[in-house]
This record gives sequence, structure tokens and C-alpha cells, in this order.
Amino acid sequence: MIGPVMIDIEGQELTAEDRKLLRNPLVGGLIFFGRNFRDRAQIEALVADIRAERPELLLAVDQEGGRVQRFKGEFTSLPSMQALAARADMKRLEDVGWLLASELLAIGLDFSFAPVLDADDSHCRIVGDRSFAADPRQVGPLVSAFMRGMHGAGMASTGKHFPGHGHVLEDSHEELPVDERSLEDVMNSDAIPFVESLRAGELDAVMPAHIRFARVDEQPVGFSRFWLQDILRDKLGFDGVIFSDDLSMEGAGAAGGYGARIRAAMDAGCDMGLVCNSRLGALQALEALENFVPKVKSSERLQRMRGKPAIKSWLELEKSERWRETRNWLASM
Repeated sequence: MIGPVMIDIEGQELTAEDRKLLRNPLVGGLIFFGRNFRDRAQIEALVADIRAERPELLLAVDQEGGRVQRFKGEFTSLPSMQALAARADMKRLEDVGWLLASELLAIGLDFSFAPVLDADDSHCRIVGDRSFAADPRQVGPLVSAFMRGMHGAGMASTGKHFPGHGHVLEDSHEELPVDERSLEDVMNSDAIPFVESLRAGELDAVMPAHIRFARVDEQPVGFSRFWLQDILRDKLGFDGVIFSDDLSMEGAGAAGGYGARIRAAMDAGCDMGLVCNSRLGALQALEALENFVPKVKSSERLQRMRGKPAIKSWLELEKSERWRETRNWLASM
């Protein structure tokens, strides 16, 4: 069984406290940040150490490109998805998705929380150039090509931030945004890329937004059974993983303390809750779930997120003509 909580660590190697926490059976995953990275050799050693401690953990990172790229140095420098989509045809988009996934899989990670399916309508500063396009109808085909590349490399995809974060001005890292549109308006605009990708069977996981759609439900999406069960599971037929967005974000504070946040996320239908950038918060969340019995169905879904690398090492990757050619094209942008 895979535990329902994904945590982080502070440094570039495991401390005794980290090791103790990683042994907690409720911990099912670990997410890396830029602070955990010095160079490729160091991150590979850290991944190997974590695997030795808990082989079954899901290891993830936010590696999107542009301003959201945690691993640099020997890793290919990726443009923002907006800049990429403006220059690349569908084959190039697929190649870049493949490259991003192949590099992470080669060092032992399972997946990146990517791609962003939000449409950028120039309102939201946290989305902006992370989006593939301003028009939701244009986002779908672009992310479809990108996800084909990820899948070809052996990596599962995670679409974020359901049902769309691009319309609100506020940054959910800092406050809880409120969107006043109706359900019909949202589903016929921002949600289009999610609906298209789900119906095409391209999304392996979804991350809901810390946004409250006031005319739809009083709860923010990540804590809303209406959004996650009635819409995502029942209406759209999604049977993949639902990851909460980081529960340390201010947008998650509406649920209360960390214990209340993780319970609300689980009750709403999340399969795994992320608690990042707060060790105290992670401890409180784990304590709140002390008597929690992980759901078999959630564990089965989470198992599908394991990396299945077509290229199994960085040395093998460097021999790949596709990797070299795509890397050179990106450098020429």
C-alpha cells in the first residue's frame, strides 16, 4: 500500500529526522525542490539513498520549464511552455515532453507534476507563461502532443490546476482566490483542456486548484466533493490519481490547520495530499491521519504513477540521437 501523504526534505542529503519520517507508512511520496539540488551527481546519490530507505516511495518534482525548473546544470534548460508552443510544431512539443521525462526518469524519479493545462487569459500572475496558450481550445492539442512525449519516455502525466487557474488574479500560494463564474461558464471555458485530455485517456493524474468557485460550491476545489467526486469522477469518468496541491499554501488555509487540511483533502476524494515547505505541517498532517487506513483503490491508482523508463540511465540518454537533437534545437531558441 502506498501512503496518502507526500512530503519534502530541506537539504541535499537525508538527515536522521528525514529518515525517520520517510519510514512512516503514511508517507507515500517525496517531492524535490531547487534547494535539494546541487548537480546531477548529487541528486542521483540522494535519490539512491531515498530508494534504499523506502524503495516504494513515489519521487516527484515540479519540472515544467521556464520559471518552474528545479533541476538545472546538466539538465536541459527548457523555455516556458508559452514560448515553446509559439515556436514548436506538434512533433517538437512531443520531443520536448519526451526529453523532460527521460531526464528525470534517468536519475530515478517517477514523475513531474506536469503539464499545466490552465489557459492564460492574462489575469493570473501565477499561471502566465506556464500555460501553453491563452485560448482553452488551443491548449488541448498542444498538451496532448507534450503528454505523448512523456508517455513515450515512460512517465505518467499530471494535469493542473483543475478546473482551471488562469481566470483569477490572485496567487493561491498567498491567498484563496474566488471565481464568481457559474459551473456552465467554467466547464465551457477553462475546463476544456481537462475535459478533452480526460476523454482522450491522456491524463494519469489531476491536481485541483486552491480556488473557490463561489457560485458552484462553498469549498475550494481541492476540498470539494462536488468538484472531485460529482464532476471529476462521476461526470467526466476520471479514474486516475487526484493529488492535492500543496497544503501549506495560503489558499488551503480555509480548511483550518494542517490536520484539518489533510483530512478535508482525503474526504473530498484526493488520493494523496502534498505537505511541502513546512516540516511542522507535515508532522501535524501525519498525526491527524494516525488512524487512517489507506484506500486500496487509491493505492492502486498511485501505483500507476511509477516511472517506467525506456532509457534507464543518463549514460544511455547521452547516446540518444533524439535527446541530442532536441537539446540542440532548444538551445537554438
